Parts: sequence; structure tokens; C-alpha cells
Amino acid sequence: MQMPGLEGKVALITGGGSGIGRATSILFAENSVKVGVLDKSIESTEKTVKTVTDNHGEALALKADVSNPRELKNAVDVLIANYKKLDIVFANAGINGTWAPIEELTPEDWDTTLTVNLKGTFLTIKYTLPYLKRKDDEARTSIVINSSINGSRLFSANGATAYICSKAAQVALAKSLAVQYAKHNIRINVICTGDVETNIGTSTELKGDIQFGQRAIPLTKDEPGRPEDVADLAAFLSSDAASHITGTEIYIDGAESLLRMPLARND
Repeated sequence: MQMPGLEGKVALITGGGSGIGRATSILFAENSVKVGVLDKSIESTEKTVKTVTDNHGEALALKADVSNPRELKNAVDVLIANYKKLDIVFANAGINGTWAPIEELTPEDWDTTLTVNLKGTFLTIKYTLPYLKRKDDEARTSIVINSSINGSRLFSANGATAYICSKAAQVALAKSLAVQYAKHNIRINVICTGDVETNIGTSTELKGDIQFGQRAIPLTKDEPGRPEDVADLAAFLSSDAASHITGTEIYIDGAESLLRMPLARND
């Protein structure tokens, strides 16, 4: 997908080593964007970069845990040192964390999920905002946060309390900052994804009687979305085609969240 106004821009994509982040890195590079691919695994990051460069794109491998302020700031500094500017940030990194009845959810479980998903988003924005600010007569820049239908439209995911709270807070964060930083020509939007075929399940721990159930997805006859579907939306929101869109959450779930679907329980 080719989107207007992306050519020559520089983007930072967190969680770029796999899934949605990887697909978005590849798509941005196809639109002549220089991409900083950030992940806590340098091996997966380098694989994404190799795919980009093998297809004549330009990308930089960056290693950082988004919840670690020093690592994240250092990665942003490396990006700026190499590309001299920043136009687009896709705050995509996140985990499912522990899903459990709240009486079995430990404080450590709660902290881990909120630290990666919410603090990681906060730090990503905090350390990139100084480079995204533009004067009134300059082109707008963009932040896109990858959130979820959980915590915005859907609240029936049994045991997902910490995850739901972290994702709801991302939406609130985006709306608050969209108002505050509009004067700096920064647009800030949120993608609320449903079931997408990624490896986020590897970051999930289930406790007690919690298990994932089969969700109905009307548009695709229950097949999950593709990372490329979300990448297309991230590219749109980062492009000139979305120049008057900010402070908005957009759902990409094949109408999954418009149905009521409690998760299954072990008997």
C-alpha cells in the first residue's frame, strides 16, 4: 500500500522484530521511510532490518526494553544520530501478561503488564516528543499507539484485568496528549486491534481457571486479522491522508468487538 506524504520521513517502530511491528516496518520502508526498528531482541530486530534492506529499503536495528528509560533513550539517541530527524512514532510494543482471577493476580503480575504496556508507551512518547515538535509552518508529525479492543469496546475477557487497564489507559493517554501537542503539529491516534495473528501469545501466562476461548469474527468467518492489515492502518494514520485526524481510536477487528463473547472456562 502506497500512502501520500511518507516518502523521505523517518519512523521509530517499537516491537519491530515480529508481528505487527515487523509488518509495519516493512510497509513503511516500501513507502521510502527510513525505519528505526526497535525490539528487546536484537536478533529479531536484525531479521526485520535484513528483510527491509534486501528489498532496497533503509532501516536501523535498535535494541531496547521499552520499559527501561535508559535503554529506550539511548536507542532514540542512536536513531537521531543516524537519521538526524524523526517524523513518525509507532508505539507498538506490548505483552498480554498474566491473565488470572484478580484474587490470584499478584502485585508483580500487575506491575509487569502495566510497566511494559503503559510505562513503555509513556517512555516511547516522552523521549521522542522533542524531535517530533514542529513550527506552525512545518509539516505535521505523527504518533500512533497500538492498543486493543480490550479496555475500549470489549470487557468480557475473563482474567485480563491488568491487560485491559493498560490498554484503556493508552487510549486516554493518546486523547490527552493529542490536545496538548496539537499546537506543535503532532497528531496522536490509537489503533484498537482485535484478534491478530502474531506471537503475542508467547507473552501470556494463564492462572486459575482462565483459558482463551474461540472468538467470533464476523467479517472473516472467525479467522484472525493479519499483521499487514494493522500495518496498512498505521501507514494511513501516519500519512498526509490522515492530516486532520488526531485524538481518535480506530478499531480493526472485523466487527469482533461488536459481539458479546465471554471466554471459555475450564470445568
